[in-house]
Amino acid sequence: MNDELLFRLFTSSVIIGTGATLVMDLWGILLQRILGIVPLNYALVGRWLANIPRGAFCHENISMVKPVALESVIGWVSHYLIGITFAAALIIFTGNKWLIEPSIVPAITFGALTVAFPFFIIQPCFGFGIAAAKTPKPNVARFRSLLTHLVFGLGLYFTAIINLLFLE
Repeated sequence: MNDELLFRLFTSSVIIGTGATLVMDLWGILLQRILGIVPLNYALVGRWLANIPRGAFCHENISMVKPVALESVIGWVSHYLIGITFAAALIIFTGNKWLIEPSIVPAITFGALTVAFPFFIIQPCFGFGIAAAKTPKPNVARFRSLLTHLVFGLGLYFTAIINLLFLE
């Protein structure tokens, strides 16, 4: 991969991943304001990540783990870095063609596939079980996670269209 393509991959990943994550967060705010659904507390993500170097990868219940300094900042920054990483994976998988001619099906499909990350890594490590199996309403949690990741996929698509302005 030459330097120009690498630079395009990097800048497009940052723009598209940040935009898609922002769309997902705006969706969460909308759900909270209209339906009273509280979004994920990203401080818990920061707490989890800060405890990994201390040897604690999985927890019985992350909410009961002692808070760490800057956990909210760590969580929010990580949330956006994960979105950027997912965007890079989509771009690598679909190739440069998708950047030049974004289409909705790969973006939404990829968004749906990213739900595997919380289902099989985040939720089990937080003590919530695989695909939120240990939560009070697992099917509701699963549906919300899937819907949120589909919205992330929509965000990938719409932000890819905006990204075209930067490619010209």
